[in-house]
Amino acid sequence: MSRDRKPARDDSVPAEEWRTEGMGEASPLELLRVALPELTGAKLRVAEVILRNPSVAGRSSITWLADEARTSAATITRLSTALGFDGFPQMRAAFAREHGRDLQAGWEKDIGSAITPDDTPTKVLSTLAANQFSAARNAMASVDLEAMAQLADRIVSAGRVQIFGEWGDAPPAKELYLRLFRIGVPVWFDEGAYFAQVGASLLGQGDVALVVSRSGESAIAMKFVEVARGHGALTALITGDPQSLLAGTVDVPLHTGTGTGNSWTDYFAGRSSDSLVGALLWALVAQRMPDRIYDRLSRSGGDGPPTRSQDLFNDTMQ
Repeated sequence: MSRDRKPARDDSVPAEEWRTEGMGEASPLELLRVALPELTGAKLRVAEVILRNPSVAGRSSITWLADEARTSAATITRLSTALGFDGFPQMRAAFAREHGRDLQAGWEKDIGSAITPDDTPTKVLSTLAANQFSAARNAMASVDLEAMAQLADRIVSAGRVQIFGEWGDAPPAKELYLRLFRIGVPVWFDEGAYFAQVGASLLGQGDVALVVSRSGESAIAMKFVEVARGHGALTALITGDPQSLLAGTVDVPLHTGTGTGNSWTDYFAGRSSDSLVGALLWALVAQRMPDRIYDRLSRSGGDGPPTRSQDLFNDTMQ
């Protein structure tokens, strides 16, 4: 036997001892992978079927597995005992338990532990609402209101405002863009490397370049800031990480109070704080230009009926 191949089982060692000897808390799938090099024929086919889809093997009958592997139930029983189980039912239960642990680990890595697959809709709603409330409270405690007011002043006086955000940062960035555009701010939204660089190059003295970046580690955003600053624009950042590279580069870093996190529930909370800070900035800008807003909205073209475009402006839901 080759030196680099491990035996499926040492017959001098009882099955239960072989199953755990040198393996610590080895999983049933790991036991099967270790044994695989020494398996042949029908046993090898059974092992390959299991390893190909362990979740199915963990909930299927011995008859199904035998059909898939083109063998008999007795062969599967012998493989089970060779791996240290009392029989196929015990081995199948071990596969099912391991699959359940893997599902839980995958869920927590992606979604987080605040919500579980078994939670009721009421529990999910209350958890998300609590996260949103916590994010808002964090933003209230963290945002630099003086810096926000100064940025609002600069936006009002700017001849051009460029807002950059991409991927998960795009929704709050684009919402801020739409709100500013609606009240008459000369604003543009950039997404992607090409548009970001061209948009930043159109800025000049007195203009504003604003980035929304939860992590503050976007290479494209960094280039956007670099080009904008080179053209004399004020640079600002809405971020969840005040210690990020971008936060240390821009003129006005605005911390939302909620970090990046490692799961979707963390992401949701962060996006809530981003949207709140963006809404605050928009409201501060609107406060500084009420006459411009009302003058623009009141231009109806004389004493005649309002134009269709004016109807749109009069609709506060637009």
